[in-house]
Amino acid sequence: MKEDYLITIHGTMEQDGESDSVKLMTRGSFVKRNGSFFISYKETEATGYAGCVTTVKVEDSHKVSMLRFGPTPSQLVIEKGRRHVCHYETGHGSLSLGVAADEIRSRLSDEGGTVRFSYLLDMDTAAVSRNIVKITVKPAN
Repeated sequence: MKEDYLITIHGTMEQDGESDSVKLMTRGSFVKRNGSFFISYKETEATGYAGCVTTVKVEDSHKVSMLRFGPTPSQLVIEKGRRHVCHYETGHGSLSLGVAADEIRSRLSDEGGTVRFSYLLDMDTAAVSRNIVKITVKPAN
């Protein structure tokens, strides 16, 4: 994987009236294929998923897929107007989570840009959290 882009990920989780944010800056790859953008980066011990590679696939402003490959694989599909049941591996066991988008805004171009999305997570239809993610991609040079 060519790591010629600087990727900044800002995530916020809202749960039980509380909010917790995290920001990650890393190098990774960014390509456009078949009309979709792919943002890929290696996870580190700081994220708790060392040895994994995460790819975020952005299909316009209606669907985002977050795919993690490696020792703790997972897949979250965030799509406007649909609830997906997704497999999520935590390192301590796997979960099946319901995922429903409430916002997806993509301002990605061939040079980079931003994508922002928020989604609700549920387990057995009981709300778990609302998550807001903003990813900024720009050439590393």
